[in-house]
Amino acid sequence: MSEDIQGAPRAVAANAVAGGHFRYFDFVMAAFVTILLLSNVLGAGKVAVVDLPAIGPWPFGAGILFFPVSYVIGDVLTEVYGYARARRVIWAGFGALLFMAVMAWVVVALPPADDWTNQPAYEAVFGQVPRIVCASIIAFWAGELVNSYVLARMKIWTKGRHLWSRTIGSTVVGQGVDSMIFYPLAFLGAEGWTTHLVIVVMFTQWALKVSWEVLLTPATYVAVGWLKRREGVDVYDEGTDFTPFRTRV
Repeated sequence: MSEDIQGAPRAVAANAVAGGHFRYFDFVMAAFVTILLLSNVLGAGKVAVVDLPAIGPWPFGAGILFFPVSYVIGDVLTEVYGYARARRVIWAGFGALLFMAVMAWVVVALPPADDWTNQPAYEAVFGQVPRIVCASIIAFWAGELVNSYVLARMKIWTKGRHLWSRTIGSTVVGQGVDSMIFYPLAFLGAEGWTTHLVIVVMFTQWALKVSWEVLLTPATYVAVGWLKRREGVDVYDEGTDFTPFRTRV
């Protein structure tokens, strides 16, 4: 795992660093989970609108502003540390989402004090609709794992070249899975959500997420390059067990 004399990261198979210690992995994981939780709290259920030239008002999910950043971090995790560690982080995010949902439900359900008048506002902000929560958690888990799997496989196919093709290609597939699961499960048939609106928002979200990935590609290159140099390793998932149902590295 050490760097060579030029300071470039050494390319190794994932099983060669299975028990290795990395200096920045924990920080990347913390950033991933933090952004994931905040994006779900602040924007998952709100439909905003933007006035597009020659098109007019166009609806989009407000969570699009921040949630794709977690996909960028997921790309960085897989590219630098390999699929197994990215899968472990995804499961950590899955557990954090579950805990957040349970905590929100308990806190909202607690009877308020007689002289506390903010319960309706608190419920409006933190109240959890079980259907939306379940859809969000399932979509996140499936989309992130697909994203990581596609990127790890493409890294082997491309022999580590053309990072942009892996980050964008994996996002096209992973975010497609995420959007196709979340919006129909969460909103199809719900009050205020016509089938047309669900479809429009679903495809808009997918297109915007992919666009975000494209725009953030230079930042991804910088983060990946810096981490590979600092960690002194470039993991290839040769011989990796790609089952999603485990957390062990």
